[in-house]
Amino acid sequence: MIEQELLLLGLLRQSPKHGYEIKVKIRQILSLFAGVDLKSIYYPLRILEKKGLLNKYISKEGKRPKRFVYSLSKKGKSRFDELLNKSLLNFKRPQFSLDLSLYFLDYLKPALSRRRLVARLKILNKISSSIEETLRSMKFKNQISLLRILKHNLCLLQAESEFINTLLKEI
Repeated sequence: MIEQELLLLGLLRQSPKHGYEIKVKIRQILSLFAGVDLKSIYYPLRILEKKGLLNKYISKEGKRPKRFVYSLSKKGKSRFDELLNKSLLNFKRPQFSLDLSLYFLDYLKPALSRRRLVARLKILNKISSSIEETLRSMKFKNQISLLRILKHNLCLLQAESEFINTLLKEI
């Protein structure tokens, strides 16, 4: 819940938002990286509100139906700062789906292991190319935080690719 809490509080730290705005922003952010799985936003928002981290008010614009708009309370801003600072110093090991497979890799025939690793390498290269293309495009030029995420993910993908290339030479 810590990642979810940081995500929701961070989005509301940018500006007050209604539920649908939050959903759209989360979709945009989660399309860039994995690790945070947020199926429903309304339940976590309700919990954050009960904890006193959010303020909620009703907004009515034109002929649109009434909707709840959420903003950070003073306590919410403090909690966001606390979570962000903790997160920057959190050395939780990244987990890759490959790790468990590597543990049991010797149970596959070497030729099959090589084919699977080469296929994984092709997928990693496609993803890396896609991120590089996105970085070259003007799509995120004004969103420095999203650029940082893309660059970080590109580094991780490149490191895994290098590892797999080395492993292929060993098999």
